Amino acid sequence: MTSRSILRLPLFASGLLGIAALAPAQEKPAAPVASPAASPAATAAPASFYKTNREKSGYAIGAKVGRDLTTLKEQGVDADPQTIITAVTDALTGSPQKMSEREIQDTLTAIQTENQNKQMAKMKTTGEANKKEGEAFLATNKTKEGVKTTASGLQYKVIKEGTGATPKSTDTVSAHYRGTLINGKEFDSSYKRNEPLKFPVTRVIPGWTEAIQLMKVGSKYQLFVPSDLAYRENGAGPEIGPNTTLIFEVELLGIEGQK
Repeated sequence: MTSRSILRLPLFASGLLGIAALAPAQEKPAAPVASPAASPAATAAPASFYKTNREKSGYAIGAKVGRDLTTLKEQGVDADPQTIITAVTDALTGSPQKMSEREIQDTLTAIQTENQNKQMAKMKTTGEANKKEGEAFLATNKTKEGVKTTASGLQYKVIKEGTGATPKSTDTVSAHYRGTLINGKEFDSSYKRNEPLKFPVTRVIPGWTEAIQLMKVGSKYQLFVPSDLAYRENGAGPEIGPNTTLIFEVELLGIEGQK
């Protein structure tokens, strides 16, 4: 996940029939999923099973479509595989369709609506759990030595106080940072890329905008950012779910135009 995608606001894939795209990125399984090519069935098939280019093309296209359809299956869309084959065959051979165009469109719309409702319900449940977990963490964290809390609810701890200038809201600054979840899992680090982030102070998440204007160049702070000052109910990518509280270590390196 790049620094720009993590910090810039606002943060916002097209999928098969426009349905797969409805699933928020953070709802995808976190655990690695073996690719179809690595499955026992795939490895067992000899490379020369199909002889002609026509056969190979047909199988390759079918495999790609099938893999794309698994995205819908993972989202709870229940479709009969044999009926899918029948529909594809009818379309390719010019045979009469077994459903009218209106029925097809109405069915796809119903699938889309149902899937969207499921995803929204799942996001709501996950978001409520994340919100509760984050609030409990912050309630405990604010009592720890060195942790300060601002009026907005942002918590921070000074690791190193700098001696340079303090940025204004109109400034562009450069900084190194490391971001983690409250369980300690790292989701981004400019240190690992060896590439500081340059950004306008007001073009990042609200928690950063506030914190940067508290720091002096040369400072290093630890930030504890409530979800309301981060990505709120939308989350960001597969690792930052809805209403997730985040922790950052931020080192302010400089202000553009100043030595």
